[in-house]
Parts: sequence; structure tokens; C-alpha cells
Amino acid sequence: MFQSLIPGDLSASGPIAQFIEMGGPVMVVLMAMALAGMITFVYLMLYGALFAPRYTRRLRRAVQEWKHTADQTVTDQMCTQTRGLGRLNPLHQLVLMAMRGKLRGETESKTRTTVSQKAQEVLTPFEAPLKIIEVIAALAPLLGLLGTVMGMMEAFSAMAAAEGRASASQLSGGIYQALTTTAAGLIVAIPFAALAAWIEFRLRRLQGTLNSVLTDIININTNINTTPATEERSIANPGQPVTEPVALEPEWQGRQTAANAFR
Repeated sequence: MFQSLIPGDLSASGPIAQFIEMGGPVMVVLMAMALAGMITFVYLMLYGALFAPRYTRRLRRAVQEWKHTADQTVTDQMCTQTRGLGRLNPLHQLVLMAMRGKLRGETESKTRTTVSQKAQEVLTPFEAPLKIIEVIAALAPLLGLLGTVMGMMEAFSAMAAAEGRASASQLSGGIYQALTTTAAGLIVAIPFAALAAWIEFRLRRLQGTLNSVLTDIININTNINTTPATEERSIANPGQPVTEPVALEPEWQGRQTAANAFR
């Protein structure tokens, strides 16, 4: 079935050639999609191992020091102690950016805007590979169904050409070959759907880590440095406690980017 549609160099013996002969051009497309999906997944894993934000032990120690001192010595120590692959960590640069913005006396809104733009740039390269894997998981079953429909049409066309003299074994054999593409589509779609869900879960965890760490740094620095307006209210009302600003805790819905978490 479909052998007339397959180039001659693909009609050689072998398991791949047999699958192509049974499924026709749809099987070729499914194999190409599976190969593209595997390459995309390997690229995503390698890129994530080098450039994914990581909340390392050194960064945790720097954030704890920032909570107690909140001066330039913390940023200087981060620059001198971080070397090699640690400089590839985007969270290291984001933490330095947030700390330096507060030390320069920038407003909280300006610091949040700058950090959110940088955080969005950090997570953007992960969105395209995820979308490719999601598209493959969605299209593979549809392509398998298309191959089955085409195979059934050819089987019944051959039966009509035989003027009803086709045996049950010939008809069942044609249906068996036609259903091969449906099985192949599901085999491709199921693992890629699981991979897409796992990658999306990992991205949400990265977004939560970025939001928690950077929002904590910005609000802690604001709480430590008392503003003149706060001092005036304390002097005017010595018996009334001063209400400190509350850290922002946004709710994550869907695959919301980290930029919206700081706005």
C-alpha cells in the first residue's frame, strides 16, 4: 500500500522501509516530526543545563547577607567570588541588577521594570522549543488519523475495482496497514505530550524562583532603608506603629511570564 508514492531508494528492505511502505507519505512525515522533536528536546536540555536560572548555595548566602547589611560589600563579594560557569547563571545577573538598582537609589517601580524586562529575556529562549514539542504532540494523532483515512480509501477502492470479489483476508490486510499510521501517530504523540507537560512544570518552577528571590530582595532593601516620610509619621505619631510595605505575591496563571510577576 502506498508503494507507488514512495521513492525507489526508500523501498529497500529494512524495518524503516517496511513502516514507510505500510504507512506511506504520512509515515514519513511522522518520522520526521519525531526526529525534530527529539533534536528540540536535546537542545532544550543542553541549553537549560548552561543558561537556566539556578538558585545556588552561593546566591542564597548572598541574599542572606543582603538581608542583614544591604550595602555594596555584598555585590562586591558576589562579583569577586563568582567565576567560571557561575557567571552564566542568569539569576546571578538578575540579583546583582536588583541590588545595584536599590543601592543607586532608584525607585522601586523602576527597579521592578528593569528586572522584569531582563527576566523576560532570560525565559524567552525556553518558550520556542516548548511550543515545538506541543505542536508535535498535537499534530501527530491527526496525521495518524489522516493516514488511516487514506489507507481505508485505498482499500475500499481496490475492493470496488475487484467488483466485490475481494476476499475478507485481503480487506482485513488493507485495514491493518491503514491502522498502522494511527498507531504510529499515537506512539509519537504520547511521549511528547508528557515531555511538554514536564517542561512546562519546570518553567513554572523557574518563574516562581525568579519571582520569589527578586521580589524578596527589592522589598527587603526597601524595608531596611526607612524613607523620610516614614520618619515624619513616626515622629508625629510616636505611639502608632508604622505599617511596612507588604511583599507582592502574584498568582501564576497558565504560562505567565516572569515579567508580569514584578509589575
